[in-house]
Amino acid sequence: MSRYSVRVAKENFIELLTGLQIPILYEDRSVLAIDKPFGWMLVPFSWQRTSRNLQAALTSSIAARDFWARSRNLKFLQFVHRLDADTTGILLFAKSQGALKAYVDLFESRRMEKIYLAVARGEPKQTEWTCRFKLAPDPRTVGRMIVDEHAGKEAETRFRVLQSHDGKLLIEARPLTGRTHQIRIHLAESGLPVVGDELYGKPAGIGEKPLGLRAIDLAYSDPFTRKRVEIRAPIENFIREYGFEFPMKKKLSEAPSITAPHKPASRSKPA
Repeated sequence: MSRYSVRVAKENFIELLTGLQIPILYEDRSVLAIDKPFGWMLVPFSWQRTSRNLQAALTSSIAARDFWARSRNLKFLQFVHRLDADTTGILLFAKSQGALKAYVDLFESRRMEKIYLAVARGEPKQTEWTCRFKLAPDPRTVGRMIVDEHAGKEAETRFRVLQSHDGKLLIEARPLTGRTHQIRIHLAESGLPVVGDELYGKPAGIGEKPLGLRAIDLAYSDPFTRKRVEIRAPIENFIREYGFEFPMKKKLSEAPSITAPHKPASRSKPA
């Protein structure tokens, strides 16, 4: 009797045991990129202080041989970089230890190009500027960062105002470095705290929207094939949720080629 191999179609989303479906934005032999949902933390598998440990949920789903993982023959999946719990958008996972090392190196060597959308409050002094405040952990508050020109690590973010509406700004943010809470602090230091950011802005009021920060573009040269890869996350729902126009009249920047961050001699104000 003849035997035929049946190729099972892969789902374009991850379905967790809770029923949550997480869209898969991009996939190749080495990595998988998802549209990270709001409220999920990126902490080690063993960290069980939350029911929303995304790494633990994915690892458990793979071990249970859930269809999305079984159809890909996945044995390993580990986040390459981090997004804050309340930040949504593109999150990259490696499918092997070798891929993890190669892609972590892309981030650490600043060869990964990133674009975010941020929703902030305030009056900007200019429509385009660069912030270079150095950042360090706040010795008084665990999990919080502060500007520290002496002990801090260099950080650089380029900003561009895309729209304004009802006291809010839609801002394109391009971080050239990857410090914890970098975009949130740099905007707060520019007098433009991110909507919903209770750590660096004002306490959330009644009916306040969630944290207005979304990772929307990731571009790089594949470390194995050397091919150019650009991953984009949907933006329409995010833009409309905060009351802005879509399609936008002012277009997003093309994913830039990363250059080494400027190294200021002393603390500087946003340009």
